[in-house]
Amino acid sequence: MEKLKRIKNGLIKYFKMIIKFAVNDLKKRYSGSLLGFVWAYVQPLVVILVWWFVFEVGIKNAPVGNYPFIVFLVPAYVGWTYISDTIMQSSNSLYEYSYLVKKIKFKIEILPLVKVASTFFIHLFFVVFAMAIYWIYGFTPSWSWLQLIYYCFAATVLLAGTSWLVSSLSVFWKDIVQLINVLLQVGFWLTPVFWNPDTMDKGSIVLKILKCNPAYYIVAGYRESLMGVNSEGEQILFFTTHLQQTILFWSITLIVFCLGLLCFKKLSKHYADLL
Repeated sequence: MEKLKRIKNGLIKYFKMIIKFAVNDLKKRYSGSLLGFVWAYVQPLVVILVWWFVFEVGIKNAPVGNYPFIVFLVPAYVGWTYISDTIMQSSNSLYEYSYLVKKIKFKIEILPLVKVASTFFIHLFFVVFAMAIYWIYGFTPSWSWLQLIYYCFAATVLLAGTSWLVSSLSVFWKDIVQLINVLLQVGFWLTPVFWNPDTMDKGSIVLKILKCNPAYYIVAGYRESLMGVNSEGEQILFFTTHLQQTILFWSITLIVFCLGLLCFKKLSKHYADLL
């Protein structure tokens, strides 16, 4: 019992430390600017508003089923920005906190998680913003919206492992940041943010390959949670609606999580010399 208590106290201590560092990270990122970390919310908001004007006022894109295109688009974009922004931010985390990496007793494993946490704070705002858009368009809240809690958790676990992996590799291979940027741009179009997977043949080998991407699961989950129906128009029964894909997602996520942590720990003895 005493050992469990020490583990519990240790986890609480590191959780508080991550939150404290995450808040400071947001402040530092936008220090010197008039609006401070409010700028973290401005760019995605402007992008969404531009898309609303283009697709609802200008082009007047056809609805997707019973949903206006902007309503179809926003939750998927919110999920994608959480993934992409966190990966980009965490890739440079060890460089930003190099002075802490060289401290012998500091648990450097938390540094990539600081980036996950700081991006998550911004993400929560946009989750609420997406809900507000649905409400404005006349879609009332339903029990399926609670599923967003699950998908937020799932994305965060995936990003924790990914952040450990990319942050450790970036120390040894500085070009990894540019490579990640390119991969994220490609990944955006391979993930159903703008396009509707219903337009593809259900038995298509291409669609099956695309579904192996963990981001596909998260993006589709955000969209279906707010819509309240899945891609077949069936009522959402939480994540059990896609049981096979859920098993695939968590299998990949747990591999990434363990691989990222193992890689981070194995390479950590070299960080101080290379940074």
